[in-house]
Amino acid sequence: MKAKTETATGISPELYHRYLEHLINGNSAICVEIVNGLLEQQIDIQTLYIELFQKSLYEIGALWEQNKISVAREHLATAITDRAMNLVYAQLFANALPHRKKATISCAANEFHQIGGKMVADLLEMRNWDTHFLGANTPVEHLIRHLHEESVSLVGLSLSVYFNMPSLLEMIQTIRDAFPDLDIIVGGQAFRFGGTEHLSIFSHVTYCDSIARLDELVGQGNVQ
Repeated sequence: MKAKTETATGISPELYHRYLEHLINGNSAICVEIVNGLLEQQIDIQTLYIELFQKSLYEIGALWEQNKISVAREHLATAITDRAMNLVYAQLFANALPHRKKATISCAANEFHQIGGKMVADLLEMRNWDTHFLGANTPVEHLIRHLHEESVSLVGLSLSVYFNMPSLLEMIQTIRDAFPDLDIIVGGQAFRFGGTEHLSIFSHVTYCDSIARLDELVGQGNVQ
C-alpha cells in the first residue's frame, strides 16, 4: 500500500501540515527530506510548487501579517523553500526539449521577495521556454540593458509588497518606452490589495493571478 504522502489530486493534508510545521520551526533537514521523498515518487513538479511551496509560503506570509511569527522566521522559511526548490532542478531539466521561446522574469526594484518570480521562471522552463530569472531588486536600467542584449518574447514582473507598486509601474513604463510591443505579464501577492487598475493604461500588459492563467497565456501560445 502506498504511503500516505500524495493523493490522487496532490499532496495529502497530513504531509502538508507536517511540512508546514517544520518550515515554521526552521527544520530545514526535515523539509528537504520531505521534498526528496516526493521527488523520488516522481510527483508532478507543478503540483509540488503549488500545493507545497506556494501554499506554505502563503500561510507563512499570513502568519507574519498577523504578527504570529517574526520577520526572521519568515525569512528563514523563505530560505528553506529556496533550498528545497533547488532540489527540483535535476528533474526539471532531465527531459528538456529544445527551447521555442525566450523569457525574462524579474522582481521590481526595491522588491526583495523573489520566490514567486523564481517559481514562474521554473514553470516556464517546464513549458519549453528558455527563461532568464534576474532575481530580487533588479534596477530598471539593468533590466533594460539585459533586454537589449537578449531577444525575448516575454517579460514577467513579480511584486509581493503593495507599497512597491510605484517601482513596478515605473519599470513597466520604461520597458514599454524601449520595447513598445513586448508582452509583459505581472503578478504577485501585492495585488491582493489592489493595483490591477493601474495596469490598464499600458498596452501588452497582462495581470496573471494564477498558474492556470499562466497556462492560458503561454501554454496555449497566446504569447508569441
